[in-house]
Amino acid sequence: MTLKTENEKTPKEPRKARQRKRDDVAVPALGVLGMLRWAWTQLTSMKTALFLLLLLAVAAVPGSLFPQRPVNPSVVTQYLKDHADYGPILDKLQMFDVYSSVWFSAIYLLLFISLIGCVIPRAIAHWKAWRSKPPRTPARLSRLPVYGTLIVPSEQQLGAEEAARQAAEALKKRGYRVDVRPASDDGGPGGKAALASLGAERGYLRELGNLCFHSGLVGVLISVAIGGLFGYSGQRTLVEGDTFVNTLVGYDQFNPGTDFQSSWLAPYSIQLDKFDVVYDRESPGHFGQPLDFTAHLTTKDSPDGAAKQQILKVNDPLSIGGTDVYLVGNGYAPVVTVRGGDGKIAYQGPIPSLPTDTVYTSTMVIKAPDAKPSQLGFVGFFLPTAVKDSNGVAYSADPDPLSPQLNLNSYTGDLGLDKGAPQSVYALDVSKLKQLNGPNLPTKGIVLNAGQSYTLPNGQGTISFDGLKRYVALDIHHNPGQVWALGFALFSLAGLVASLFIPRRRLWLRFGDHADGRTMVEYGLLARGEDHGLAGEGKAVRAVLAKTWNLADPASSAPGGAGQAQNRTQPTSEKDS
Repeated sequence: MTLKTENEKTPKEPRKARQRKRDDVAVPALGVLGMLRWAWTQLTSMKTALFLLLLLAVAAVPGSLFPQRPVNPSVVTQYLKDHADYGPILDKLQMFDVYSSVWFSAIYLLLFISLIGCVIPRAIAHWKAWRSKPPRTPARLSRLPVYGTLIVPSEQQLGAEEAARQAAEALKKRGYRVDVRPASDDGGPGGKAALASLGAERGYLRELGNLCFHSGLVGVLISVAIGGLFGYSGQRTLVEGDTFVNTLVGYDQFNPGTDFQSSWLAPYSIQLDKFDVVYDRESPGHFGQPLDFTAHLTTKDSPDGAAKQQILKVNDPLSIGGTDVYLVGNGYAPVVTVRGGDGKIAYQGPIPSLPTDTVYTSTMVIKAPDAKPSQLGFVGFFLPTAVKDSNGVAYSADPDPLSPQLNLNSYTGDLGLDKGAPQSVYALDVSKLKQLNGPNLPTKGIVLNAGQSYTLPNGQGTISFDGLKRYVALDIHHNPGQVWALGFALFSLAGLVASLFIPRRRLWLRFGDHADGRTMVEYGLLARGEDHGLAGEGKAVRAVLAKTWNLADPASSAPGGAGQAQNRTQPTSEKDS
């Protein structure tokens, strides 16, 4: 071989000539049908399904970063007011309706289609493989990673055909699917007649488990969709002695599914008889901390149904009328009476207050739009056990109502309730109201102990602290797909476990009759995929065969004795065989 010098090298073709040759190569057009097939192949690939599953998890993150309109529309409205610069942009991107947005639904549907496209072809292929016979016996079993031989002595007078039949029966009991091939049905290389052989295979549940895993994911997606379409959730604050009836007007807040109909609401009722809280009174480090919450309820499945006494606790929901009722909060509801300047009652009843600390220091708002001559509003806080510090500032020293007290500021003017715009019962806009009482005014703030009353300045009316009740915050859910989602999730988990821990193995045996009457048997095992237990399976198969033919200890038999076996393992892949 000679090397050309720089001047002797073959000259390159001109660039234009090379470009003309490339232009002459025509790439066949896929066409519309070809493009659709290509898109379908890409969509239904396992790589795409995993990517969409990850993308769905990422797309759900904004739902926890921004308030969601279906859960709390008032918080979304306030968020838009507080962030007038970029809030409308987020609203157009549907960041406040993440789980019903176009882009989240698109990812959800694409994942659903991708999983179905993955499962169906693989299920068909697995069904065909399940019904087909094990692969033909390799010409050289000695090349398999696990290989061994057995010799059945002539005294047993066991022919090759009978040995194959007995081996098949033994392997079937071990879970193998067996196909016996007589010598005439198993032609060898070069057209030579081959010995009788046996093909066996086990581990089909591995692929079936994989299919069950993906099918379970599809079932979970369908169940979640059913819950989103036909389920609902709602919240209700229930004071001791009050009754909740499962109707739309009975909820403080109601979030229906996309296709939910109000006529589907079960007509049950729940009455809060009493709410008990147990506090720690023994541990110095945790004194006053709550230990247990118990709501005593009276329920009816229908208006004419029998009343039932039931208990509701935290993390122990009540199931009634196809819904799950959860205890998610509690607090105090001071009972007050507000009279206008004309002496008539403008408001009377319990006012739920919102706890702000562990000793139930609670904020509260009272609105009396029917007060005359002008509407009245009160803002302040409730103290279960009121004491004063060295500066004369009142605070709560204990969560139990040992010395309940109201501290309020009063306002008069238009509360804005007559305009029809929704307002939170726990907030009062005082920017356009006239303040009657307050710490910075000569009239000072209103301080009421249980049983006391106060007369407002300028003949505006009176307010009295009549008593104290407790309330509970209930979260009510109806999800028709919840049980199905759990079942499919467990089904998918079982399939995943099967696909990970069930090995797929193939086994072949070849039988031959020796001239001296002995039966010669050789076997080989091959794993589909990584299988560290293949050598152990080879020993187990050898032991089963030895027991079938009464070979006492085939692993240690001397040549020419009652039986002889050889076994060895080597790292060989299925492709090599």
